[in-house]
Amino acid sequence: MVRADAYSQPPVTEEQPRDYDPFAHEPPFKPRRNPEKRWTAAAAIAGLSMALGTGAIIWTGAPGIAAQLGLPVGAAQTPLIFTAQSVERKPRLNGGELFVVSGQVMNPTKETQRVPNILAELRDANNTIVYSWTITPDPRTLPAGGSLDFNSGKLDVPQTGKTIQFSFSGEGGE
Repeated sequence: MVRADAYSQPPVTEEQPRDYDPFAHEPPFKPRRNPEKRWTAAAAIAGLSMALGTGAIIWTGAPGIAAQLGLPVGAAQTPLIFTAQSVERKPRLNGGELFVVSGQVMNPTKETQRVPNILAELRDANNTIVYSWTITPDPRTLPAGGSLDFNSGKLDVPQTGKTIQFSFSGEGGE
């Protein structure tokens, strides 16, 4: 049996606003901050880091990377000159042919010069390029009045090639 005085005391209540509805729907969590701002910041940081990386490649003159990306590197002309060239076709046992080129690059100036990649172009009788490749010289710098030898070999180069032309990567002919 229930005692009558159990209902006579006022219920204990916490201070609630009058318009409070304990059964009203509330989201289970608060939404995160604006995600578009985070993506925009991430894209800006990625773009800035790519721009800095490209600038570093151009500034340091990383061998061949900037030229392969199609970016202009340094001056359009270099004072270096080719002083000797040699071309040989050597038959191989398997019936193929080894095409060997060699030469020398000289620095006629009174300053140390950076040596760009060497572009070798094999041309036919009509002066059309039939085969080309890049030779990476070692070392990459030449002291004043110094010279360096380079050589390269390729397999199965087209027979239609009649002349070889060397130039430095990044000069007008490329």
